[in-house]
Amino acid sequence: MKQICFLLMTIASCLCFVFSFTHQASAQGKVNLDGGPLKEADFFVKPPGTVDEDHSGYNTWISKWYGPDGNYTNTGGPGNVIRRDLIDEGTDGKLTQVTLSTLAGLQKTKNMDEIDWGDVNGGPRKWTVFELDTNSDNNMNRNGPVDNIDIYGILVIDAPKAMTSVMSPAHDNNAQIWINGEKWYYHPDWTGGAKKVDYNVEIKLQKGANVLLYRVSEGGGGAYMNLHFDDETHDTVEIYPDAATNKVEFFKEIDGVLPVEPIGKLTTIWADIKRD
Repeated sequence: MKQICFLLMTIASCLCFVFSFTHQASAQGKVNLDGGPLKEADFFVKPPGTVDEDHSGYNTWISKWYGPDGNYTNTGGPGNVIRRDLIDEGTDGKLTQVTLSTLAGLQKTKNMDEIDWGDVNGGPRKWTVFELDTNSDNNMNRNGPVDNIDIYGILVIDAPKAMTSVMSPAHDNNAQIWINGEKWYYHPDWTGGAKKVDYNVEIKLQKGANVLLYRVSEGGGGAYMNLHFDDETHDTVEIYPDAATNKVEFFKEIDGVLPVEPIGKLTTIWADIKRD
């Protein structure tokens, strides 16, 4: 009898281990892109080996973003703009895509009224918090043109420790993601649906505030930008914007997570940002 009980306990333990492992894998998705950030030679190279996963069962898709309150329009298609820095163009060199994905660059938008892309390309856009319907295949449109548009969205991720995370982007179509001044993701194609994923990307988060900048360049048809992280990341970090609905509220939210830098270090950081 004791041997039978021991055997049953062993089988039960093995089943629990398998279930736990399977649950962990499904909760994260199959990691198929790692080794980042991208090297410059790979900035516009599609990674191999898509997974084509349906993540519609996740409830962690992020709907709130900080950024321009409207899109860059009349691009003529992604091929005309993906290698252009529209942040640099719209701020007369005060910011770039890279610097906007840093704390120093993000904070510069606090006192910047707008980004101006000119009347042909959408005109002046205010910096604000906006919300996207994560279930919609057209959430990028934002009451504007539906084709040949570009969108930028920013998140601040407050991590209690340095950690490895997995991000799962969905987009239609061309997408680029920078984190803390480095490019981590490029994919020129659509992922097949608002909650369908081609790559689960392993990334590194530093302790404290991390800035993520997400850009999607759309040609025609569907137009969506979505993102979520693995379950452990969502259980561990705080992601902003949270309750904020505008720029003032957003900066009040992140004020407590922004580091208080020594004067010397601030000088060094700001020296890397283009000045007025």
